[in-house]
Amino acid sequence: KALLDIDPKMAEVTTSLTLKTPLVHVNAGPQHIAAAFIQHFEGPVNDLIAPIDHTLADTQIGVAYGITTLPHLKDLTIVGPQHVTGISTTPSREKIFVCRPTSANEEAPCASKIVGRLAAQAFRRPVTRRDLDALMRFYAEGRKERDFESGIAGALEAILASPQFVFRLESGAATARVVEPNSVRSPKGLALPASERLSNVALASRLSFFLWATGPDAELQKIAEQGRLTAPGALEHQVARMLADPRAASLSTRFAAQWLRLGDVEGMLPDAVQYPYYDHTLGDAFVRETELFFDSIVRDDHSVLDLLTADYSYVNERIARHYGIPNVTGPEFRRVALPETRRGLLGQGSILVLTSVADRTSPVMRGKWIMEVLLGSPPPPPPPNVPALEATNASSGGKLLSTRERMEEHRKNPACVSCHRVIDPLGLALDNFDVTGKWRIKDNEVPVDSAGVMYDGTKIEGPAGLRAGLLKHQDVFLQTFTENLMTYALGRRVEPYDMPMVRAIVKQASKADLHFSSFILG
Repeated sequence: KALLDIDPKMAEVTTSLTLKTPLVHVNAGPQHIAAAFIQHFEGPVNDLIAPIDHTLADTQIGVAYGITTLPHLKDLTIVGPQHVTGISTTPSREKIFVCRPTSANEEAPCASKIVGRLAAQAFRRPVTRRDLDALMRFYAEGRKERDFESGIAGALEAILASPQFVFRLESGAATARVVEPNSVRSPKGLALPASERLSNVALASRLSFFLWATGPDAELQKIAEQGRLTAPGALEHQVARMLADPRAASLSTRFAAQWLRLGDVEGMLPDAVQYPYYDHTLGDAFVRETELFFDSIVRDDHSVLDLLTADYSYVNERIARHYGIPNVTGPEFRRVALPETRRGLLGQGSILVLTSVADRTSPVMRGKWIMEVLLGSPPPPPPPNVPALEATNASSGGKLLSTRERMEEHRKNPACVSCHRVIDPLGLALDNFDVTGKWRIKDNEVPVDSAGVMYDGTKIEGPAGLRAGLLKHQDVFLQTFTENLMTYALGRRVEPYDMPMVRAIVKQASKADLHFSSFILG
């Protein structure tokens, strides 16, 4: 036990406390291990009076200087195992060693069975004799050096290093007709690249990585190897089955995270003095909210437009307090109804945080994000020698300027006005949300003015007006969404010759009320 009386004026505090604990027996295999401080006294402590999100505990200041009011665990190191006497059974070993040789004559057939099975899973296709012979040479080298398990390890290393595993190599069907690039031209005379129909096995692999971010399971692989995946209704059945599987959550944790740029939330650290209630825990919760929200649209097969208009989201107590939503307690996320200002992606903390800077909101970043991510129309880069907004004075004549007023000063530069006229109204419509996504009515004691005019002349005001303006151009949003989804599904950029297919997918999905599954099938 240690009681530290820290002077807040100290520039740096370094403490070290080493706890000696007895050895703990833990069974081999995957385990959840946790450690925590146990309270051994009664009476109030500061953090119960002032919750941790009102301290410096999880800010960059607290991490750098160790200034916290509660004892907390910074690092946990596990050393072991101790006194090893043999090899333990683990889930991964059970999956690898599907047979065990009991004599020298049984080793080669058993090794061939293990290596062939692992290679088929890793390569996501039937293994040829040539594949197996090459891998068994690695087994033979490892077996010669040590023992049977070393041989299997050598073959497994070769499998994991093979381009057949590392890359998604797609092959055409044996009977496919290859189209020469110059034999087919688009209506405008653009030469199309060579094309061929995918084999069932390659299609299964593409579908699995698209929906699950991993290789095909046994059922999908079996259907593909039998050539039945392209039979009438088979692909639709497999898509429905795979979307109902928990692994389909990768569409939110991977596709949505990449498309919406959720990874940028981690690198955004609001100023600890101005926003002491923000920490990494809240930032992580914001990202999880968006993932769960996106996942619900996929699983419930809602309209893709719900990404902009949904009147619900998923929050825990921390987010609920931040948003001002009552009657939510505990760390678990649950579905809640939202006020009109919070509906859709534009009211979620993750989007609002990643489009801000540390000490102020950024209408330019928010407007640019909307143009690039939702509308697929990135603005041109700023001209050279234009001062950044930070160079604009935050006050004028003793009066503090709001972000909007500083933007108006910045736009007085003739080189800036043409682009900012398009970008700024989109971002300023969200200016009622501060750096951390918290609702506000004043900025620097100046009432927030969120009114503006979109590039097409549509008048907008606040998040609701912005949503209405975007829905007025929902065809642009749907096409942009489809382009991003296709890029993720194919593992390559969408090219000009893909655009007829993109438009066809949107048109077909419109007939199905824009359900998410219709875009997947397209």
